[in-house]
Amino acid sequence: MLSLSPSFLHLLLALLHILPPALARPATSLWSRQTISPLPSYSDIFSCPATQWAPAPVGIPLTPQAPDAELQAILAEVDPARIEAIIRKLASFGTRHTLSSQTSPTRGIGAARDWIAEQMRSFATASDGQMEVTVPSYIQGVGDRILFPVRISNVVATLKGSVDPGRYYVVSGHYDTRCSDVNDYECDTPGADDDASGVAISMELARIMATRRPAATIVFAAVAGEEQDLYGSNFMAQTYKNASVNVQAMFTNDIVGASTADDGSKDPYTLRIFAQGTPTTESATTASTRATIGGENDSLARELARFVVGVTENKYTQMSIRVVYRLDRFLRGGDHRSFLNAGYAACRFTEPHENFAHQHQNVRVENGTQYGDLIEFVDFDYVARVAKVNVAAIWSLANAPAPPQNVTVNTTVLSNDSQFKWQGSNDALTAGYEILWRPTNAPFWTNSIALGKINTATINLSKDNVIFGIRAVSKNKYASPAAFPFPR
Repeated sequence: MLSLSPSFLHLLLALLHILPPALARPATSLWSRQTISPLPSYSDIFSCPATQWAPAPVGIPLTPQAPDAELQAILAEVDPARIEAIIRKLASFGTRHTLSSQTSPTRGIGAARDWIAEQMRSFATASDGQMEVTVPSYIQGVGDRILFPVRISNVVATLKGSVDPGRYYVVSGHYDTRCSDVNDYECDTPGADDDASGVAISMELARIMATRRPAATIVFAAVAGEEQDLYGSNFMAQTYKNASVNVQAMFTNDIVGASTADDGSKDPYTLRIFAQGTPTTESATTASTRATIGGENDSLARELARFVVGVTENKYTQMSIRVVYRLDRFLRGGDHRSFLNAGYAACRFTEPHENFAHQHQNVRVENGTQYGDLIEFVDFDYVARVAKVNVAAIWSLANAPAPPQNVTVNTTVLSNDSQFKWQGSNDALTAGYEILWRPTNAPFWTNSIALGKINTATINLSKDNVIFGIRAVSKNKYASPAAFPFPR
């Protein structure tokens, strides 16, 4: 009979369930929705001898970045009651379809746009001039899902960074809605979950952070035209690209309001993040090199997702993050795609189990089933926890140094050592760098090696056997996402 060691069994279970460390509550399988026993931590999972390529320990086990006192205070300000009030107000406009009225003060996308902008401007009054609210727009001509020329308007609140204002981080939701017929702009479509929940997160973060001074610039956005073909987010991303704005990361919160699945099971402490693999914007040469060296799992989006896990899975958010290694759900799309297409790092947050009777549906009862994206199906405490994930992620990004640039690994000579070089920074935030590594079959970084403020390093660990990344670290221990080294 075949005998399997406990370490191997733990590894097998972990890979089957693809779960992060348990968070002081029963873990819930993303796939089966069954409550299961907590699994070992990733450091335990990858302790089996078969994955240990280093002849001796290299560096130290990587520990999550805990929120400091300021971030804890910000997280404590997230208010489920305010989030509920925003979602209820947005649902009250009857429809927010992109083609609906833009002149009525009470119904349609124009009324919703004006209310969101008014609220954002009220938040900005507490910023001492550091937050600017704009409503950029353009006329979209007749096209895919656009029956007649229509104005597409985004509401954008920009909180200027205090140290590195040229570096941007964006958090967004879309305020337009749809019915069963994507071009029916007359029917009632409250859009409570899709996507008043995501807009409420952008607005709540803008309110809380208006009085704060992040090192880098943070943008809180509500975009239009998502249901018709990502028109608003594409306009926003291309505007940034055309102006050479340094957008380091973007998150869209889309369908983040419900913790109950279509079968009635509940999963109130889990959030999915979708992260694209090899960027479609890479040149054929770069993509080929990435495939050759096994870097398909180390795109900017996936490094961003790893960063999110490291800074948000804690007792302050109470959430587990399920990283899904693909662009989006099957045959679905979201506003992060517009930023990815512009060459920016972007990910999508979405609730763990969607109920398709409650999205893209006319409000009706059919065969005893209630259809429609109604307010009664939103879990406001869950949305508040998702908001805390966004707070922890965007604040940690904006207060960390920028990731190192032009990171390379020397391949000009054959060696079992790994020699790295990167472009050093003289900015006020960077105090030093760390080399991260993980086994090639590990989803997250496992070890770190602290370095000073240098731009070269040689490590007694072969690049052939593990995956490396290099990140910048500030004096107050905020760390950037890792940068993946390409050969030189």
